[in-house]
Amino acid sequence: MKKQALPYILAAFCILVWGVSFICTKYLLRTFSSLEILILRFVTGYIAFCIISPKPLKTSGIKEELLFMGAGLCGITIYQFVENIAIYFTAANNVSIIVSTCPMFTAIIAAIFLHEKTITKNFVLGFVIAMTGIVLVTLNGSSEFSLSPKGDLLALGSAICWGFYSLFVSKINSLGHGNFASTRRIFFWALIFMIPLAVYGLVFGGKSTSINFCPAENTARWSDWKNILNLVILGVFASSLAFVAWNKTCKALGTVKTTAAIYMVCVVTIIFSFIFLGEKISLAGLFGTFLTILGLFISEKKQNKNINIRS
Repeated sequence: MKKQALPYILAAFCILVWGVSFICTKYLLRTFSSLEILILRFVTGYIAFCIISPKPLKTSGIKEELLFMGAGLCGITIYQFVENIAIYFTAANNVSIIVSTCPMFTAIIAAIFLHEKTITKNFVLGFVIAMTGIVLVTLNGSSEFSLSPKGDLLALGSAICWGFYSLFVSKINSLGHGNFASTRRIFFWALIFMIPLAVYGLVFGGKSTSINFCPAENTARWSDWKNILNLVILGVFASSLAFVAWNKTCKALGTVKTTAAIYMVCVVTIIFSFIFLGEKISLAGLFGTFLTILGLFISEKKQNKNINIRS
């Protein structure tokens, strides 16, 4: 029983820390650029991996290595960087709604490349109900919802990238490597792909890509313990530990079923925004939470009966 419950516990952990990560990122964007947050977050995560799992991973050849490279590029470098920029250009509510479409893209990609039976009537029904709930939760009774094409399109692009990341993870899980070692290799390639971004930031700067070396400004932002705490949460919990938990859950439950849990991330964000930022939860938000959970239940029930998981 405990073994059967473990994947769901790990999924809940991912939902919790990733929901909180929106708040952490929003706080850090006051003094750090999107690129700085990306690099600091995953350098911290990679160091944590080196401490937890120091033994290097040995792959069988270039084909395996390409899977890790693809996962690092799609699931970390592009997804996280683009999401950070999206949060800068548009409302966090907008980003939460759009990123929550990850399961849709994962289902389509899994149907095409993994031949999983993901596109069914009940899956679509559960998805529509959950998405309706997510809209209510993220709007939270506000009439200020508006589209910012640049930020919203970036968020949509990050959601598509996550679908491809899930595909790569499914293939990586079939190789039989340990979760810590596999995720550390993914992080390694993600950091490699960040080097061109860092060079661009050093040469050209920009609001989202600048890297600040000003001694006075760095002293000020690094003396803020809240900045350090938020970076630790992002780097250690929301990155290294959460990515390992996510990959392990994908292996146990299947790609699409696990990705459906992303519906709950924005619910966590709303709750913790209320606790730490004093943002109120309206009746519409509460009703949206109910619809989100209902949609998840319908979607999961259908998947258990009809989806042939090939993780």
